[in-house]
Amino acid sequence: MLLDTASLYFRAYFGVPESVKAPDGTPVNAVRGLLEFIERLVRDHRPARLVACMDADWRPEWRVELIPSYKAHRVAEERTAGPDEEEVPDTLSPQVPIIEAVLDALGIARVGVAGYEADDVIGTFTVRAEGPVDIVTGDRDLYQLVDDARGVRVLYPIKGVGNLQLTDEAVLREKYGVDGAGYVDLALLRGDPSDGLPGVPGIGEKTAAKLIAEFGDLAGIMAAVDDPKAKLTPSQRKRLTESRAYVEVAPKVVRVAHDVPLPEIDSTLPREPRDRAALDELAARWNLGNSLHRLLLTLNAVA
Repeated sequence: MLLDTASLYFRAYFGVPESVKAPDGTPVNAVRGLLEFIERLVRDHRPARLVACMDADWRPEWRVELIPSYKAHRVAEERTAGPDEEEVPDTLSPQVPIIEAVLDALGIARVGVAGYEADDVIGTFTVRAEGPVDIVTGDRDLYQLVDDARGVRVLYPIKGVGNLQLTDEAVLREKYGVDGAGYVDLALLRGDPSDGLPGVPGIGEKTAAKLIAEFGDLAGIMAAVDDPKAKLTPSQRKRLTESRAYVEVAPKVVRVAHDVPLPEIDSTLPREPRDRAALDELAARWNLGNSLHRLLLTLNAVA
């Protein structure tokens, strides 16, 4: 089981009230919520191995060099408030080091690699896996890794992690008209404003799926652009032609990396904490309470 950790603690942050605080008043809602998510995932799915995959770089320079707009709006959103604006305090970022320390004390494997996003870490673990893989994420970009033949599926949270969409190729074909391998082409043609990917103007999700069904993949679609006999509307041909520069670089940006230099780790689910003393100190300092207690009980029963 591979966790898109930031996706999960982000959901926890907005799903657990900020009134959940440590004794010093620091909000710990994301920490507590993530521990509860992991407890439920372990209890319901009983993975033999589990890795919390981290964003060591949420906006890698090599992606920005190819598409400068990649996540650019998120950088703008992080600007300091102006003189006439009230600055909203960031109460999520300070919780991330706490999450990391708790996972380490528990002995839950945690992996982030410089220059790569968590998606890339997940992609590399997935292609190297010898058995089935469950990817837990609220990010649809990882649908590209779904592969029935290898037993790779995405567990997409609908509400918390108690209600998960088990995403396999049948679900992808029903929802998007493509399989996992085709999802990259669909995503780059459609674009994604949340990631700063412009897409091809005028080609939305349904049109992209029809083009993939007709011509097989992105290469087939672009070959059709150069074939006057291919069944493309004049508008589609024009827009794809005008977007050729974007289409040439977008696959490398949208496709998750499969060659991240991963460290050697023990991803076996821990039965007992790796560092009980450190965990006890963290539990007291950050008021981890029943969230941590339930996770420890579940790990002891399942691992």
